[in-house]
Amino acid sequence: MPCPAAARRSHRADRRHGTILPVTSTPVARPDEVRRHNRTTLLRLLHVGGPCTRAALATELGLNRSTIKTLVDSLAEAGVVEERVPRPGRGAGRPSLLVLPQPQAAVVLAVDVQVEHVAIALVGLGGQILGRNSWNLRGRSSEPDEVITHVIESAGMLAADLDVKAVGVGVSVPGVVRRSDGLVHQAPNLRWTDVALGERLRSVLRIPVLVGNDAELGAVAEHLRGVAKGASDAVYISADVGVGGGVIADGSSLRGATGYVGEIGHMVVNPQGRDCYCGSRGCWETEVGEAGLRRALGLPEVTPRGAVIVELRELGRDPAAAMERLGEFAEWLTLGLVNVVNLLGPQLVILGELFTALPEVVIDHVTEQVHRRSMVSRAVGGTRIATSALGADVKLLGAAEVAFEGVLDTV
Repeated sequence: MPCPAAARRSHRADRRHGTILPVTSTPVARPDEVRRHNRTTLLRLLHVGGPCTRAALATELGLNRSTIKTLVDSLAEAGVVEERVPRPGRGAGRPSLLVLPQPQAAVVLAVDVQVEHVAIALVGLGGQILGRNSWNLRGRSSEPDEVITHVIESAGMLAADLDVKAVGVGVSVPGVVRRSDGLVHQAPNLRWTDVALGERLRSVLRIPVLVGNDAELGAVAEHLRGVAKGASDAVYISADVGVGGGVIADGSSLRGATGYVGEIGHMVVNPQGRDCYCGSRGCWETEVGEAGLRRALGLPEVTPRGAVIVELRELGRDPAAAMERLGEFAEWLTLGLVNVVNLLGPQLVILGELFTALPEVVIDHVTEQVHRRSMVSRAVGGTRIATSALGADVKLLGAAEVAFEGVLDTV
């Protein structure tokens, strides 16, 4: 029941029109809505943060211990979490029980479509990879029909082997993706145009499907489980055949209009440079993508990626030689990063995929140059630049996390 002052304001006369207009009041959440919100928030905290005591959960969520007890008991009864005595430590006294998410209580299918291979994984609550499969696209068609068919068949066999059922799907694709329905507007390196990937997977799997740009999902994974954990503003830069970017702004993914954002590989950095498939000349990815890295190393165009990585690892043993051979490459990398930092002002830039194999001396040189040449970096005392530590799983983990976004509300 509204307070007396609110009651008096619930209707008012509009003297200009001689009518009585209702004043919209702020809706009050029902107890069941509050419980559901608290349950989802607690589960999300366990999913991302891992095992936690009841006391720590109460502190983190700002709830009293009786409320936490009710929530944990309810989740435990449903088999979503369990409580376990932690391993013996050095501290004295009775240890507090840890609340752990149960991986098989909610399982999602993560799919990572790349230019040369496809990987899938079934990921359980808490981010645990329960099983995986992958296959090369070299020598195999990358036509959408064949990729979709193989994903569905492989996912079905993997689920049967593990005796689990996925309740959501997340898909990573190296292209421009409309987030609302999973339409891949363009994935040039796959030669895909206007592929209704989300709709087609949903029609067969009959569960929610979210499709995202690969770099965007890489940023999500780094923010929740990687080096950007705790950073409210970060940029993840993927370096595969092309170069893409994912942006975390104020703790959330920056997606732009209809999900089209992060095509930083198509910044023009060298107007007299090479033609790019996008129709421009001298895009950043023509200088620092996989082909540009091969040229910098003096390797033939057909050199497989594994050999490129081996060459970079070898160079890492000789800093002087590394800078001599990769000096021009480092300059193009610096130029693009200065633009990114000046435009987006992140706390942290994460270099992923092929960039993770660059010799440490090159990363250090680029970092110093960005600090010196970026106005924003100087203003904030130096933007941190780091390499990803999530390895080849970064986009699978990102795909799993976007699938879990809608799942945690229903567990």
